[in-house]
Amino acid sequence: MRAVATIGVYDSSLDDFLGKLRRQHVKQVELASEYRRRYLTQILDRVDLRAFLESLPDPGVSALLCVERDAKACHRSLIAARLHARFKLVVVDL
Repeated sequence: MRAVATIGVYDSSLDDFLGKLRRQHVKQVELASEYRRRYLTQILDRVDLRAFLESLPDPGVSALLCVERDAKACHRSLIAARLHARFKLVVVDL
């Protein structure tokens, strides 16, 4: 199994902003709508997901890891949802 911790896009100023948005919620149950919007438009829209998928072992199972317990509170759920929508990948929340 190959574990995927992140997709290679990093912008420290955006990270600072998004971190502040996330810290506004004491108990994270789901992503804030502004966080979701900015993550999708400023980070995920820039990623070539087809190239990302082609870099993974085939056949195989890969994992998107996060410190958040609940998938709805995790930015990686946005990545998983997009992979499912565009490429029909099966997504299982463990």
